[in-house]
Amino acid sequence: MERIDVAVVGGGPAGTAAAWTAARQGADAVAFEKGVPRADRADLGPDSTDAAGMLDYWVDLMDLPEAIPDEVILRDLDGATFAGPNERITIRDTGMDASYPEFGFTFHRARFDDWLRERCEAAGGGYRVGNGIRDVAIDPQDGHTLTLRDGHEIEAEYLILADGPQRTITRGVLSEFVAEARLENLASNRANHIAYQEYREFPPELFDDDHIKFWWGAMPGHTAYPWVFPNDGTVARVGLTMPIGLDLDDVANRDAYRLLRPDDTTVPPGKEYVRRLLETEYPGYDLDDFPLVEDRGKRGGVESYPISSTRPIDSPVDANVAIVGGAMGATSAFHEGGDHVAVRTGKIAGALAGAGALGAYNREWKRAVGEEVRRNVAMADVVRGFEPDDWDRTFRSIGRTLDDGRYSTLRTPLLGYGGLSVLARYQRAKLGYRNGGYVQLAESEYAI
Repeated sequence: MERIDVAVVGGGPAGTAAAWTAARQGADAVAFEKGVPRADRADLGPDSTDAAGMLDYWVDLMDLPEAIPDEVILRDLDGATFAGPNERITIRDTGMDASYPEFGFTFHRARFDDWLRERCEAAGGGYRVGNGIRDVAIDPQDGHTLTLRDGHEIEAEYLILADGPQRTITRGVLSEFVAEARLENLASNRANHIAYQEYREFPPELFDDDHIKFWWGAMPGHTAYPWVFPNDGTVARVGLTMPIGLDLDDVANRDAYRLLRPDDTTVPPGKEYVRRLLETEYPGYDLDDFPLVEDRGKRGGVESYPISSTRPIDSPVDANVAIVGGAMGATSAFHEGGDHVAVRTGKIAGALAGAGALGAYNREWKRAVGEEVRRNVAMADVVRGFEPDDWDRTFRSIGRTLDDGRYSTLRTPLLGYGGLSVLARYQRAKLGYRNGGYVQLAESEYAI
């Protein structure tokens, strides 16, 4: 049987960062990736999806040992526009200390993933694609055994699970340590949102090359929203995030959502939402004015993918197992971003496994990204149940505090009663999640 120090299940940002940093510690580390094809990648690779861009402070939060190369970055960003049904604001400053000189950037995810793989291999880490994991047998004492799809077996002292929000392997491993009932909230149809996007060529006069745009209160569902992100040339990604299994019969004030129609009997599919967004946001233009760019994305200029929208979980580190990135629920549907926390959690787990100190992982990931997770979980709680008018009132209040797109503490009193009420609810929610209270499955619950 082949034996290695650290086995990583999944070769996306979290898994590759884990294998990279473990190898930098001198460990024999290998990431195993089943591999999927993409129109914009020559070979099989991870299930890369061009999700959101990267904000300035996220670059520091990733804490990569090397700078992201220029060929990965598509556009530097000057700000983000948030639109409600009738109100919209533009923010030009994240309000966070950051070393990156711009508001952020959009980037090519497949190139980013491939660059991480190159750096992992250059550091001595292994990256095997095209032969995924079929089964994992857990043995904290003598080493975990991974069986690949072709039947090959590998024994590893440390196991890092980075199989993304679908948790194909993770849930089975966790069932070794905790009752199945405690894992119900990690089921993909309960824990995740679905995202859908299209690569479209924009008319030059409509293309905004340095802003990302979000529309809130345009479609029903908790943290459901469409977006436009500029890529290279005049190509933009037009997409949306929405919950899985939403029933329109449960939606109040259906007429208030601009992307719903009176004759809708079910939630529209992603492509229909995109069509309606372009029609309503850019009147006077036809869908043909935004042609699909068919050599992008997974296939034909279109892709869909799951996003973890649950609260994070601790890892059963006493069994020499760590869970990172989307698999642990560290990513967030609220802001459609997760690459930064995926990389950082993978990096922490890999470094600790490589040093033989994985027992510190739960403490260290909270130290590194806990405040980021806490903010997102608290804000998602605050906006739960928001209807279109609530988004308008919120954006109107926030707009009063902005000076050229930058928050001014001197203008906080201008929030008004409604804005101050939202702020107070956010602060209370955030306080409730102090001391790691945002974790939904704690280390102490695992029976090892």
